[in-house]
Amino acid sequence: QLQLVESGGGSVQPGGSLRLSCAASGFTLNNYAIGWLRQAPGQEREGVSCISSSDGSTRYADSVKGRFTISRDNAKNTVYLQMNNLKPEDTAVYYCARDSVFRLCDLWTGRYDTWGQGTQVTVSS
Repeated sequence: QLQLVESGGGSVQPGGSLRLSCAASGFTLNNYAIGWLRQAPGQEREGVSCISSSDGSTRYADSVKGRFTISRDNAKNTVYLQMNNLKPEDTAVYYCARDSVFRLCDLWTGRYDTWGQGTQVTVSS
């Protein structure tokens, strides 16, 4: 069964860190471009970061550059999102998702066709 399962969300104070995990089952994760996307209350879903299957290249939204890092552990079939210096505006449900068509990743949410259930990240003092 094809599945993506996120974990690692929680509540942190501004300036704190979290590491999100996206574990894949039913397919080999490094054969696909994988994205991290988020949706804040009342806002549209947006791409945060992604990693390509073709060359391992990564992309980041301007709002998280220098603070978030995406990585992949092929042995564990898992993608991570390390989030540092978190801000209140990072509060959202974070999803990982798979692009079944393109090997070079993109932050456009329309590229992703298989999604996890999401994990809540709350940044508040």
